[in-house]
Amino acid sequence: MTVSLAQIRGRQGDIFTVGCPTRVVLDHIMSKWGVLVLLALSEGTRRWGELRREVDGISEKMLASTLRTLEADGIVRREAYPEVPPRVEYSLSPFGRELMERMLPLVEWVADNAAGIVAGAAAGPDVLRS
Repeated sequence: MTVSLAQIRGRQGDIFTVGCPTRVVLDHIMSKWGVLVLLALSEGTRRWGELRREVDGISEKMLASTLRTLEADGIVRREAYPEVPPRVEYSLSPFGRELMERMLPLVEWVADNAAGIVAGAAAGPDVLRS
């Protein structure tokens, strides 16, 4: 089912206005690191070190911040086990799994078209117009 922007506006108000909660959520889930962390978790539960290795280039500070934000939003679950050394696992909440069902087709489209888009951008704006 395809939804139009007019339908979204009819249900949620104007997502283009300052202060709209939609902007906050989009900022959290559509940031570069947010998307990559969510993609990693879409394949299953991960520990901190696994996420750090899988999301190449993310700093410890950014990974911690991203996970905290997504957990506060109810998209990621954090499970701490009282062991020595402590073990913490991250997974998608049911809400997060629903989000990823919708996000994965977008990521698939980006992956399928990224090389051509980047090559077109490098070739100049005239290539992109054709």
